[in-house]
Amino acid sequence: MGLEAATKALLDAGITYDEVETAFVGYCYGDSTTGQRALYQLGMTGIPITNVNNNCSTGSTALYNANTLVKAGLVNCALALGFERMARGSLGTHFPDRESPIQVFHEASYELEEQLSAGENHGPGAPRMFANGAQEYFDKHGANINHLAQIASKNHRHSVNNPYSQFRDGWSVEQVLAAPKINKQLTKFMCSPTSDGAACCIVASEDFVHKHGLENQAIEIVAQALTTDEPATFESKSAMEVVGYGMSKNAADKVFAEAGLHGRQGRDQVGVVELHDCFAANELLTYDALGLCEPGQAHKMVERGDNTYGGKYVINPSGGLEAKGHPLGATGLGMHFYISMQLRQWAGPMQAPGLLDGPDKRGKYGLVHNIGLGGAVVCSLLRRPEFFKEGGEDGRTRLGYNHGHECRPITRADVDKVKAQKHSPYILQRAKL
Repeated sequence: MGLEAATKALLDAGITYDEVETAFVGYCYGDSTTGQRALYQLGMTGIPITNVNNNCSTGSTALYNANTLVKAGLVNCALALGFERMARGSLGTHFPDRESPIQVFHEASYELEEQLSAGENHGPGAPRMFANGAQEYFDKHGANINHLAQIASKNHRHSVNNPYSQFRDGWSVEQVLAAPKINKQLTKFMCSPTSDGAACCIVASEDFVHKHGLENQAIEIVAQALTTDEPATFESKSAMEVVGYGMSKNAADKVFAEAGLHGRQGRDQVGVVELHDCFAANELLTYDALGLCEPGQAHKMVERGDNTYGGKYVINPSGGLEAKGHPLGATGLGMHFYISMQLRQWAGPMQAPGLLDGPDKRGKYGLVHNIGLGGAVVCSLLRRPEFFKEGGEDGRTRLGYNHGHECRPITRADVDKVKAQKHSPYILQRAKL
């Protein structure tokens, strides 16, 4: 999967692996140096390869590191790759001889259940924690499980148009509510599944873009932030804080400030969003944390349809984690892929209308939000750069189809087009294509 994603990314960029100066590879469930094993199929050029593990924000953390080196001027071209092959069932530790670093988060959330109106909860740890966060939001602001069902149904409806999606059933609100209960607030169709998958992004300097004639498809990372927990996670005695509400708010505030987009007008310039809906509960909380609505008004945003086509924002046009899947190491990179395709106007039936249009530039920006408990949040603000130049060969030409909304496997010939001059036939002959 890693070879497939990296090959497609290099073909999209029109470069070979020789051009890549450093790589960051994200995965949660794999042995050390799995990143090298994946990339060695494309070449053994001696570059630094760093393996990244940051829970569900692993993919975006890999991208954050790649972007940081490019921004600092240390490299002109970096690669961020993420992949995951997950075991069946709920997330768990692979190290039973020691306490999980997430255990303290579980305990903090469970202790707070007695102050929530729904009382003691049940079920697997991750959905239970996020459900408790949603219950606190319900108690404070008047939302309810029907809002979660509307969010989940919206995502499953979006996923029908995504050929990469794990589920393309388009479940209705009624079907979501009728699905088996996982805990008091969540049904099965409100939860992301275990998933296998991979994604890859090439991060390049502006000089590199001009040198290689990529002005017709480059997408600018206008601002990006990675945040971790503060004492409020535990000291505020808030179930919402335990699942990263404050981390998400801090990351979003940082990227909008860095981009010079302030207040409500700043948020209003975002047209499309991919955010971390590991559970419908978290999508509800995240509307508020990202400032996409007034505080406490996330459920009203759902009622107005301001999270889908025809509304203020199109949120998770890919189907989100609940429908397209959540392969932990790949998820954040996949989010950036989907937003890039939206801003390139390559998203086909997933395309959010009106992006880049209007005298006030509304819809000019795409927003990405990716969270991992334990914890880390990455937020990115993307746009089509001002030097955009239409016409000429682009990634669709080089792949032979529009990979923004069409999924095809790679071939040996594709790998041969992008592999480095310095490569090992011994390794490449083991590639599974």
